[in-house]
Amino acid sequence: DILSASEVEILKLAKQNSSELVKLKSEEKFRRDFIGNLAHELKTPIFSIQGYILTLLEGGLEDPTINKRFLQRALKGAERMNKIIIDLDMISRFESGRINLEIEENNITEICQDIFESLELKAKENKITLKFAKNYMNEILVSCDKDKIGQVIQNLVINAIKYSDPGTDVVVRFTDFETNILIEIEDNGPGINDKHISRLFERFYRVDKSRARNEGGTGLGLSIVKHIVEAHGHTVQVRSTEGKGSIFFFTLTKN
Repeated sequence: DILSASEVEILKLAKQNSSELVKLKSEEKFRRDFIGNLAHELKTPIFSIQGYILTLLEGGLEDPTINKRFLQRALKGAERMNKIIIDLDMISRFESGRINLEIEENNITEICQDIFESLELKAKENKITLKFAKNYMNEILVSCDKDKIGQVIQNLVINAIKYSDPGTDVVVRFTDFETNILIEIEDNGPGINDKHISRLFERFYRVDKSRARNEGGTGLGLSIVKHIVEAHGHTVQVRSTEGKGSIFFFTLTKN
């Protein structure tokens, strides 16, 4: 009996150690990928800034046809680096519990309308129409941090604008459940292959790397969305079919 009990304990311990080893290896890979991705994201603006400054130091500063233009390009590179650092700092503060949400009663349709108005020019440039699924006559009240949820919707709508085909609509829809309001942001873009879905909300993960960088994204927008929604006690998810667009959706508690 003693030997049998010992064998069971040894097997349990071995199984536990094996699980911990798998977890540690997974965390190690995540850290390695994160550092590699961060280095890659910062390398491009750093190299461009160095190149512009070097050109200016080697005589370009005295050339009025290029000095201002190169300084402006160097500034854009610095602004991109600053945006990456700001986004990373926000994610870090969420993960360490250092962000306090100001939860209040808010009208979610009003928040979305403000986002539509702020992105109207960007949508027009991409020949995209921003609209609600229907005319929501009454207020839809939810408990949330207005600024943070505004950031969530803004990030999702910007993504929808980027990837939608010209001449199509980005649609926001609200559905009333017993205790929650479901918010959906639907685009008419190329859709997302199933192999990408599980990794979409990882830091720096991109489905279309070259296009996303050309659009000026940091690769952190969806990760920030995930952290903000989870801080509200909910989750964000996506449904997508290649060739038929995507729907990002999350819930908030009704007020």
